[in-house]
Amino acid sequence: MRVSEIAEHLKAAWVGDGALEISGAAPLESARGHEIAFVGNRKAAAMAAASNAGCLLVADEFPEGRTTIRVADPRAAFARVIGLLYPRRPVKPGIHPSTVIADRAQIAPTAAVGPFTTIGEDARIGERSSIGANCSIGAGVHIGDDCLLHANVTIYGHVTIGDRAVLHSGCVLGADGFGFVRAGDHYEKFPQIGRVEIGNDVEIGANSCVDRAALGVTSIGDGTKLDNMVHIGHNCSIGRHVVIAAQTGLSGGVVVEDDAVIGGQVGIGDKARIESGAVLGSGCGVLTSKIVRKGQVVWGTPARPLKQYLKQLANLARLEKGSEPRP
Repeated sequence: MRVSEIAEHLKAAWVGDGALEISGAAPLESARGHEIAFVGNRKAAAMAAASNAGCLLVADEFPEGRTTIRVADPRAAFARVIGLLYPRRPVKPGIHPSTVIADRAQIAPTAAVGPFTTIGEDARIGERSSIGANCSIGAGVHIGDDCLLHANVTIYGHVTIGDRAVLHSGCVLGADGFGFVRAGDHYEKFPQIGRVEIGNDVEIGANSCVDRAALGVTSIGDGTKLDNMVHIGHNCSIGRHVVIAAQTGLSGGVVVEDDAVIGGQVGIGDKARIESGAVLGSGCGVLTSKIVRKGQVVWGTPARPLKQYLKQLANLARLEKGSEPRP
């Protein structure tokens, strides 16, 4: 693909050799003459002069002198270019003969189903969706159009998944929530009879788990991305375009509003609320019923505003040295 064609796709201006053929994408430091890279920060800009990349995605203020495409956000543009250069393999419709399909299941004629998969009663699989090997799709599951399920995904009954979802290997949707009631000297299981609803353009990482609601719905909004090994407890409500990094766990009834960012290894207690645009730093702990306010950045355990957290760390360091903490 020529530089000029890439720029046209990005609706951006190019400078230099617009006819140069680009066949790959690579990091700035290792890119070769037929590859494209991006300059995302000042450190990368300082390295750019030594890069052998054929074309660079750069911000408007980057100096001229080589073949570049000028965009507002080079990293985001680079992601789009990778999609152009390495397109997803088209779905080859068909159902492997080893697949076990319930009588009332509905599979779109343009969908693909891999070997040793089971599909339950009244399940529906949408157009151009691809189901990998050894998946288990329960009764009443609805999977939208253009979805991709990698191998060994398990979806319990009565889970709804929107369009263009990506589910990685080992993830489990609709398992029972952790609901038990103390009855005298033992625990009795609280029946988990709710469901799970997943929006459009959601991606769920390997070995992540989204529990069904005890009553009602566990929901994940459009565009939300879960990393590997994330646990979403029963009756959680996750908004749109939320990002949650690996090894994070949400207890039951947690609400995460739109555009929140949650770092890795974060623990969130029952019925906490994370308001829109809040940022939770890696490893922090949010106590039960705590509210993290809109746009707030918090860190530590218990989670507190970043400025306060850093001040407390500084005071601890002074105590270790024997000096008095600042008020």
